[in-house]
Amino acid sequence: MFHCIQQGDGATVWLKLTPDLEIASAESEALHAWADTPWVVKLLAEDLVVGALLLEDVKPGVPMRRLSWSLPEVAALLRELRIPSPARGQGSVLQPLAHRVDFLFELTGRRLAGAGLNEVFAPAVLNRARAAALDLASGDTTGLVHGDLHPVNVLSGPGQHMVAIDPRPALGDPDFDAVDWVMAGVEEFAELERRAEELAALVPGQTAARVLAWCRAVAVMDAASRLCAGRDDAETQFLMALARG
Repeated sequence: MFHCIQQGDGATVWLKLTPDLEIASAESEALHAWADTPWVVKLLAEDLVVGALLLEDVKPGVPMRRLSWSLPEVAALLRELRIPSPARGQGSVLQPLAHRVDFLFELTGRRLAGAGLNEVFAPAVLNRARAAALDLASGDTTGLVHGDLHPVNVLSGPGQHMVAIDPRPALGDPDFDAVDWVMAGVEEFAELERRAEELAALVPGQTAARVLAWCRAVAVMDAASRLCAGRDDAETQFLMALARG
């Protein structure tokens, strides 16, 4: 990422260079689909031959991980992201959500192995979680999914609203995008249920039961990420228990 000054008006913009041209093309396709909402970063120009995306400079632009936020604010963002799947015309590179889920579980396995933590989760736990996530990803609900919507990839924007950046888009169940926000900071299942129900009540089409199913399925990935980073606190222990069922 390069912070640049645009010729002519002197506006600041971001130049994003992505060596994986398929990732750049998928991000471009998703940003075009979300072009009508101010809750997603604007794509100003692109050169997909070299994987270059020119993006607006979001201001104030503070990652939500460094700010306080509420579920109603998250719900407003999720409502804006929740659009029908764009038609997959010739040249579309958007993959099914199952493809993204499979990649994330493979990454989790590599992280655990690299950190010498293979024994933390029995193979049956990982296999069960992966199967559950793939089943959810392959369900009947289909929309455009951000795919990497967590408080680092959401910035404070103008007018006090959030702005999503850096999608890893896919076609599938939009409830997937709610998981990180529902699970953030949770240490007890009753609180997880309460948050899932509160958020679902604010996002048309979202269901608390489906969000909870996603939470159970991906808990092993979140727990593994925290353990590999040396974080073994109450939240990590809750995620491990949720993953093990």
